[in-house]
Amino acid sequence: MTSNRLKGTILIVDDEPAICTMLAHLVSKAGLHPRIAYAGEDALHSLQIKPPDLLLLDYRLPDITGEEVLQEARARLPHLPVIVITAYADIGTAVASMRAGAVDYLAKPFDHKHLLAIIRANLPEPETAMPLHGATTVRTRIEETMGRSSAVRRLTNDVVQVAGSNFNVLVIGETGTGKELVSRAIHDASPRYGEPFVPVDCGALPESLVESELFGHEKGAFTGACVRKPGKFEQANGGTLFLDEISNMAASAQAKLLRAIQDRIVYRVGGTHALPVDVRIVAASNMDLASLMEQGSFRSDLFFRLSEFTVYVPLLRERCDDISFLVQRFVREANAELDKEIRGTTSEAIERLIGYSWPGNVRQLRNVIRRAALLAEDRIEVNHIDFFSSPDRIEDTAVSSLEQENIPLRELVRRNVVVVEKKALKLTLRKTGGNKLQAARMLSIDYKTLLNKVKEYGIEC
Repeated sequence: MTSNRLKGTILIVDDEPAICTMLAHLVSKAGLHPRIAYAGEDALHSLQIKPPDLLLLDYRLPDITGEEVLQEARARLPHLPVIVITAYADIGTAVASMRAGAVDYLAKPFDHKHLLAIIRANLPEPETAMPLHGATTVRTRIEETMGRSSAVRRLTNDVVQVAGSNFNVLVIGETGTGKELVSRAIHDASPRYGEPFVPVDCGALPESLVESELFGHEKGAFTGACVRKPGKFEQANGGTLFLDEISNMAASAQAKLLRAIQDRIVYRVGGTHALPVDVRIVAASNMDLASLMEQGSFRSDLFFRLSEFTVYVPLLRERCDDISFLVQRFVREANAELDKEIRGTTSEAIERLIGYSWPGNVRQLRNVIRRAALLAEDRIEVNHIDFFSSPDRIEDTAVSSLEQENIPLRELVRRNVVVVEKKALKLTLRKTGGNKLQAARMLSIDYKTLLNKVKEYGIEC
């Protein structure tokens, strides 16, 4: 006898916990796996982490409208079926929903059997082919992205070796080496490949919000907590939590993180109910955590929890054999972006690229090739290659340009402010060894402001 139970994941989006609980129970009884979001932004984040098979969306939400969520969901996932539900039943809302791409529309209170019938009618057919994953696919992906040198092969072997275990992994490497790519590869080659991979920029977490971001909060837990919000641990449940720039995490936050890893439970801020979490931790750092531990700026007990296995991502200057391969890849990408047909590099240009030390690693190489492709007409030549823009040259250009054109004083000042800011940021980041949080403190600016300026000026650190 054929079972009439449904299969798939339903993302339920509603700001009323009672409605979410009722709908989750309803779809669970039908065989479906429910996920819940209580606000529009949380729903969009959940869609990005792991797309569901169907979206059940309330039209009225506390932060952004259901229509905005619907439009963004359709833009990201054109084939995702969306059913809109609302207590504000009117023809205008229905028309707007259908125009935005909803497959159906229901008004509260709705008939449960009717809702399940609509869900059944719009669930996609189960995939018969297995998704691409596993050691072979991940090995190929790394080599197609990073190169085929012996250093990359050793790295790939480490990734494949640890991926099948449940070890927490520490990924060490300078900025620009590809630590997030390696961390995603560990997840994709693991038994958790079908579950969420949730990245967290530890340096961007203000100390006062660490608990809320990592563990979530209950409605009314603090000023501005208008809805219940699941934390990153909950979002990553069953999958992998990627903690980027872990060395920038404040000491008090390190203690809270350690407790969650040890106990495998979290408490939302303002909540008393223990939430079991099954999460694998992959942490990344561009600094030597062992040295920071000896200096007392990183907890030794947390270090040992995170470093059950350590993967070292090689520097670009340690794998010069990959530079020609990467240059070809970046030229293809630049051609697609700029709509050009650059045919590669001259032998002199590639020799210069191979002979450079690459303090910014692969990210710097990509930026250099991208700029060179913009300047080149047929092939990238030596004169198209600029490893970095000298602040002194920029300053001279800004001032000497007065001789060629009439520049308002305000514009001249703006140009030189850019020069000073860029130089100050580079020097400070050099002093801190690339630690952006420490650099922001030394410069007495907000961490996010520093991140924006580093990105704006294209600073490699």
